[in-house]
Amino acid sequence: MSKGKLFLIPAPISINSPFGWDVKTLSIITEMRYFIVEEIRTARKLLRRVIPSFPIDECTFQILNEHTPPADIPTMLQPMMKGHDMGLMSEGGIPCIADPGAVLVWMAHCKNIQVIPLPGSSSIFLALAASGFNGQNFCFHGYLPVEKIARKQRIIELEQKAKHQTQIFIETPYRNISLLGSIMQYCQPTTNLCIASGLLSPNEFIKTMEIKQWKAFTPPIHRVPAVFLLGNVYLTI
Repeated sequence: MSKGKLFLIPAPISINSPFGWDVKTLSIITEMRYFIVEEIRTARKLLRRVIPSFPIDECTFQILNEHTPPADIPTMLQPMMKGHDMGLMSEGGIPCIADPGAVLVWMAHCKNIQVIPLPGSSSIFLALAASGFNGQNFCFHGYLPVEKIARKQRIIELEQKAKHQTQIFIETPYRNISLLGSIMQYCQPTTNLCIASGLLSPNEFIKTMEIKQWKAFTPPIHRVPAVFLLGNVYLTI
């Protein structure tokens, strides 16, 4: 029996943005009945939104999030071992990019299951492209430490690295203002910071300025998903 495939299904990065899958992706998902998702309610809602006639009640959903014990993941592969295709979906964007799923994908490779990423948007790469920073050499760090001293040390470290490599990080939306305050407190006035928030939404905000300029401006990032980037600008205007 041939094995099923694992498809990485993109989700909207903004709940307020228009969204749809291309024709090829739609044809794949329409035939799929097994899903591994970060949150079942969100996944079901998205499927109904994009494919109104999708037979939700015929589908099997398994949860994979930050609370899933690694020991539970191997059993999630069973439908594919029996020949069924499966879809991996996160809450937003592309699965496994700043989201759970990497261990599942690695296990799929170990079982010689074909992994197929489907086209979609990633807020990290959209922010990088719009920042004006080095897109040839960059590093994504995920979340910075919450503890004050550790956060200070990390920000100072990233500021130094940003001279030669773009540094990208995120924060839980309700902590955005606090993180921005820490960045302005610990970084040098001439360090360049880009903030990209609400990407692909009607209230999208993207701005790159020096820290001294950010201190005179309050961006609309409270409780809005945002990406922060420290980088170097090579052209002097």
